[in-house]
This record gives sequence, C-alpha cells and structure tokens, in this order.
Amino acid sequence: MKTLLLMFLLTGSLLSLEYAVVINVNSPITKLSKKQIKDIFIMKRHFVQETKLVPVNMSASSKVRENFEKKILKINREKLNRYWTKKHFQGIRPPVVQSSNVSVKLFIKNVNGAIGYLPLSSIDSGLKVLFEF
Repeated sequence: MKTLLLMFLLTGSLLSLEYAVVINVNSPITKLSKKQIKDIFIMKRHFVQETKLVPVNMSASSKVRENFEKKILKINREKLNRYWTKKHFQGIRPPVVQSSNVSVKLFIKNVNGAIGYLPLSSIDSGLKVLFEF
C-alpha cells in the first residue's frame, strides 16, 4: 500500500503542469494547439484570428526556455541553432528575447499580439493562458 501511494505521488508530480503559453488578456485568441504554438515560435505562422503575433523567448540560459523547447518545440538546442542559422539566410529572424519572467510579462502586456511562456506562478490577471505544459 505504501509503495502504491508513493508511486501515485511520484507520477502525479511528474505529470503536473508547470508552465503556460500566454498572451495579453485583451487578445481575442482563447486557445492554441501545441502545433500552432510551435509554428508561431519557429516563425512559420504569423497570424491567428487576424491577430499579428509577436513571439517572445526567454534567454537561452533559462530553464523555462529549455522546458519550452523540449515540451513544445521538441527540438534540441543544437538543431534549433542550425534551424535559425538557415532561416537567417532567408531573411527570417528568431523571436524577440527577454531576460526574465518579469520582462516577458511586461513585453506581453505592452506589445500588441505578443505571445510568450512563463511559469504558472508568474501569471497574473493581465495575462491569458492559451496552453499549459
């Protein structure tokens, strides 16, 4: 019985959602799929419901970004860097980068169409959750 309880607690904590993709609370967008989010952050999709999107990444050293790339983009950093090098020569730039949860939050609140990801604990009433991961 103790073993079963321990397994349940461990499994529950492994499956818990820690992060969310967010947008300004005033955006008409209410939900996005994982595929849509990936396409937005690799700059293959620029609009949703006639809203021009401005994706914002955390800094490359961020654990939040590492989890986003692993769980949403499903691309390791080396492959992602090669992708952006190739896109650079096609005139396509990667998303804007902000250095902290606070700066991502402010960017999303102040730039129309800005979309980013944050730990659930950083989300406030000025942001709308589109997808949890």
